[in-house]
Amino acid sequence: MTAPETTVLSFVRHAHAPYAPNAERTRGLSRRGRRDAARVTAHLADVADVVATSPYERARATVEGVADAADVPLVVDEDLRERELADDHVEDFDSAVEHLWANPTASHPGGESHAEAQSRGVAAIERLVEAYPNRHVVVGTHGTLMALVLNAYDSRYGYEFWTGLTMPDVYEVTFVNGEFAGVARTWVPADDEQPAADD
Repeated sequence: MTAPETTVLSFVRHAHAPYAPNAERTRGLSRRGRRDAARVTAHLADVADVVATSPYERARATVEGVADAADVPLVVDEDLRERELADDHVEDFDSAVEHLWANPTASHPGGESHAEAQSRGVAAIERLVEAYPNRHVVVGTHGTLMALVLNAYDSRYGYEFWTGLTMPDVYEVTFVNGEFAGVARTWVPADDEQPAADD
């Protein structure tokens, strides 16, 4: 009997990065974020076979230390980027995002709907599962996209889950023979890490 193919993905929501309007791709980690990125490296370097990351600086900077410490490839995937909220700064961020969670096909001017972002995120994850059977893949991404991908597999991961995420955060997702088999949080926040639901 052939053993099942098992792929484990550790989704890493990026560490703290100061908000800067219209700088989604380039804003980097804060001092606290860099400290926590080192903790992410210590948490995952012993298990990582490959690291895939969003091209956005804050996500890449959170997980690139894992690739370096484990001496494994770092693969940048545009489809792991955060959901594009709008083409310009949104004044009431919380209300804008809550509206999208309640209306998955809605979008703000120049932005993506949650349905669109979820579709590309799931496609990226399915490519990783297919490409790396029996491997542990560390996935550097963002709070909303991570929540949307998990929501595609299990509806319990929705708005309330998203609001409770910390920066950083790590959720381990197991796929057996390409099928979703379960998810578990593996990150233990430091005392000063609070839920941080911004992008």
